[in-house]
Amino acid sequence: MGSTSVSTSVSASVSASVNVEPGEVVQPEDGKGTIRVIVADTQAIFRAGLRKIFALEDDIRVVGQAESLDQTVTAIQKFSADIVIFEAALAPNPADAVSDLLRQSTSCRLVVVLQEPDQEMTLDLFRRGAHGIVWREVEPEMLVECLRKVARGEPWLDSRAVGWVMQAYRTQGMRPAGSRPKVSLTPKESLIVSCVTQGMKNKEIALRVGTTEQVVKNYLRKVYDKLGVADRLELALYCLNHRVVEGTAQVKPAQPPNGHAPASPETPNTSAAASGSRS
Repeated sequence: MGSTSVSTSVSASVSASVNVEPGEVVQPEDGKGTIRVIVADTQAIFRAGLRKIFALEDDIRVVGQAESLDQTVTAIQKFSADIVIFEAALAPNPADAVSDLLRQSTSCRLVVVLQEPDQEMTLDLFRRGAHGIVWREVEPEMLVECLRKVARGEPWLDSRAVGWVMQAYRTQGMRPAGSRPKVSLTPKESLIVSCVTQGMKNKEIALRVGTTEQVVKNYLRKVYDKLGVADRLELALYCLNHRVVEGTAQVKPAQPPNGHAPASPETPNTSAAASGSRS
C-alpha cells in the first residue's frame, strides 16, 4: 500500500468492512500456521480497518475484538488467540495493563499501539513484557510483518525504539525491575556481550578483546544458545530486561604490535547491535 498508513487506510475501507459489533467474535477455520488475533481498540473505524487489512492475508485471522479493557480481558480468557493488538489508551496505566493481560494468558503475545512515539512509555511497556510496540500511523504492511515476527517469538520495535532501548541499556538511566537470570556466562562471553550491547561489530570486538573475528562469532553462537535468543538485537534486548552484563568490567583494548591502544569509537554503533545477523 506504499506509504499509506493504517489510519488512512482504515478510513477508506470501512464501508466495505464486515459490520461486527464490539466484542463479537468471528471464529475462522484455522489452518496450519494461522495467526489468531484479538483487536482491542477504542476506535471502531480502526478495528474495522484492521479487519479489512488482515482479511487480505492468508495466515492472519481476527478471532475477536474489544473496545474496553474489561472486554479485552474477557476476550483473552474466552478465546484462543496468539496475539492481542492492544491500544495503550484503553488503560489509565498501559504498562500495568500489559502486565495484567499477560498474566491472563501466558501463551498470548501483546502488540501495543501508541498514539505517537513515546520514549518513556516504550521502555516501560517493553520491560513489562510487551512483545511489539507500534505507532498509530504504522503502515499496514509493517503491521502485518510485525504480527508475523511476534508470532514467531521475535520482538518488534522500529529503528527509533531500538535506539531508545540501546541508550537506556548503555546509560542505565532506567533500570529494569526483573531479577538477574540464572544463566551463567563465562568472563570472556560477558566481555563480548558487553561489546555487542555497545553497538560494536565483530571486527571491533575482536580488536578490543584481543582475539579473532571467527572466535567472536563462535562465542556469540554459544551465548545465543545459552540465552535462547536468535540475533544481536534479541541479545541486546534480553540484556536490557535482565541486566545480564551489569557490573562487567570495562573492556580494555588489546595492545597492537606498535604498543599503542586503538582508539575506541566516540559514538556507539547502535545499528550493529540491531542487526538481524546471528554472527
